[in-house]
Amino acid sequence: MSDTTVFAQRVERLRGLMEQRGYDAVVLRNNPDLRWLTGARRVFDDEVAHTAFVTAESLYLHTDSRYYNSFIEKVGTDAGWRFDMEFIGHAQWVAQRILSARARVVAIEDTCDLAFYDDLQHQCALASIAPVFPRLHGDICDLRMVKDEDEIALLRRAQEITDEAFEYICTYIKPGMTEQQIRAELENYMLSHGADGLSFESIIASGPNGANPHARPGSRVVGEGDFIVMDYGALYQDYHADMTRTVCLGEPSDEQRRVYEIVKQAHEQSAAAVRPDVIGADIHNISVKVISDAGYGDYYGHGLGHGVGIQIHERPNFGIRWKKPVPLGSVVTIEPGIYLPGKFGIRLEDCGVVTENGYEPFTASSHELRVIPV
Repeated sequence: MSDTTVFAQRVERLRGLMEQRGYDAVVLRNNPDLRWLTGARRVFDDEVAHTAFVTAESLYLHTDSRYYNSFIEKVGTDAGWRFDMEFIGHAQWVAQRILSARARVVAIEDTCDLAFYDDLQHQCALASIAPVFPRLHGDICDLRMVKDEDEIALLRRAQEITDEAFEYICTYIKPGMTEQQIRAELENYMLSHGADGLSFESIIASGPNGANPHARPGSRVVGEGDFIVMDYGALYQDYHADMTRTVCLGEPSDEQRRVYEIVKQAHEQSAAAVRPDVIGADIHNISVKVISDAGYGDYYGHGLGHGVGIQIHERPNFGIRWKKPVPLGSVVTIEPGIYLPGKFGIRLEDCGVVTENGYEPFTASSHELRVIPV
């Protein structure tokens, strides 16, 4: 299947939603949604610099000279998109499109900023038009939950780089290094071996720092007997990997082995229960039961997993509040943990896709406790 066909199918999914809701047009400004819809790889950054206007017949994208050539190169001229870098404000540009399309019902994502929305209303008044602006409440995010073949291939490649980095960093870590040194080496490896960027700021948390699930690496020196929690991922063609492994520097204590095994069981029992359209909260509760039955329920406070794709946190998830089905083709992490304040923390995370046969992890690294010789 060609890229053009893949992205045309995404547009048709959006247009199907528009027809169902009675929208004449949709205005999109959220970069992840635009990346998904246009297929423009490695063009979007952190700036909200683009606006799409989609109707049943036309696809317009307003951008500026910093990105225009990149869109032409990455998307091409046969994909149906009309790229425009007219030097006017985004709201004025949208008002012109509404007027030209004679659109009366124009849906807008609820992620757009108030300044843009207020300006859009003002520009419409100046143009003597009064469209209705219903909100899209994460509707594009819901469309993005089910990954197509193109997305799965990019996610697999991102994870391959991430797994390779784990194997490398386990040969690099030595007593006397700081968390920050380990982080720098890990991230440099990914960037030097195929990653376009980092999925997020890597977590390297050793010893008692590992008891803080989102600890930031610092000057702590790792030593013999330390658990080291490493949560990180490679970014590839705008798609994220996410993986956590906890390793031990030297031989672990009996307590460390026992607690690690509980986390491993929580992970594997949860993964084994995943099926298409399972309720996310039900999978989370499996992990809670395993850890609580072992006496550590008070030391596991976060959700079991989250969706991954163009964003590092997407819908759906395996969390206590996700009471909806997790659809076939969605990509979700499984990452239970136990965090003992003042002692150590453990998290074991894979990223994988929900298939007809269950949960298929992209992650290749073993679940067995990795002991790094000293």
